[in-house]
Amino acid sequence: MKPIAVIILNWNGAKLLKEFLPKVVETTDEDLADVIVADNGSTDDSLEIISGGFQAVKTLTFEKNYGYAEGYNRAIDATGYKYTVLLNSDVATADGWLRPLYELMESNPDVGACQPKILSYSEPEKFEYAGACGGFIDRNGYPYCRGRVFSNVETDHGQYDEPMSIFWATGAALMIRTDLYQKVGGLDTSFFAHMEEIDLCWRVLLAGKDIKVEPKSVIYHLGGGSLPASSPRKTYLNFRNNLLLLYKNLPVMSRRATLIRRRLYDAIAWAKFFVTFDFKNASAILKAHKDFRRMKSNYSTSPEINLLKTRPDCRRNIIVDYYLRRRTTFNKLF
Repeated sequence: MKPIAVIILNWNGAKLLKEFLPKVVETTDEDLADVIVADNGSTDDSLEIISGGFQAVKTLTFEKNYGYAEGYNRAIDATGYKYTVLLNSDVATADGWLRPLYELMESNPDVGACQPKILSYSEPEKFEYAGACGGFIDRNGYPYCRGRVFSNVETDHGQYDEPMSIFWATGAALMIRTDLYQKVGGLDTSFFAHMEEIDLCWRVLLAGKDIKVEPKSVIYHLGGGSLPASSPRKTYLNFRNNLLLLYKNLPVMSRRATLIRRRLYDAIAWAKFFVTFDFKNASAILKAHKDFRRMKSNYSTSPEINLLKTRPDCRRNIIVDYYLRRRTTFNKLF
């Protein structure tokens, strides 16, 4: 058996498969990995496209759409390779993209997961918003990246070409030890979408493993295909899941103060939407907090370690840094 499964989760993504799958097959070392499309009950011609033009691609077919998290959990349970790459269907991989990730994992048994450098498919000179060159999180739970802080996305000049330890690896192209993925519980299906990879990586770190970015590996991510940035649905998921992320991964004695601060910041965000007459997004924040209060009882255990205090990269207040101190790039933060 090859050591790596590159799994692409698909649901009615025939157009994306036509555009991106040829490049993935062309650039993925067939001695290292099998490319597998896990189909979430598609009703379009996705499977016909694969069987008709991609004989080297393996398929898993599910009878219905299980969503992102459960779809990947089921696919990984059914495959069982040493390593798994969760690869979005809107990703174009560069030549030789997989081997640097593989060599990093093989030579560093303490590394549980890693990601490549992620550039924008539509603007290849820039980093891609969702992951860039490695993810981090601040003391209040706000995610940011090496190459992207809030909406400020940097141009890639090679300034982040050194590998380094990170807090989270993007779900657009996440390589992880399969046994570790299963040990920490896989993706949390309650999240549905957004921040589920941050939650997974937090649990990897709590399990004592490191997470790294390897910029020798490069991919190009289209991104933004599911929900636009202004979507109330996206606002709802981001706010709700960020609260769940903090609640389930912080010790009981630490999370109360952190969640109070987050509620204050969320109140400011709500007020901004309200005074600009964006009532749908304002309502989405209220609904996110209401559903968080309902859902938090699903998590009955908590860790003993507060990573937001033990890790130096988690001690910043990105709101203050970005909006008041005008530190709008990762290098200015550190």
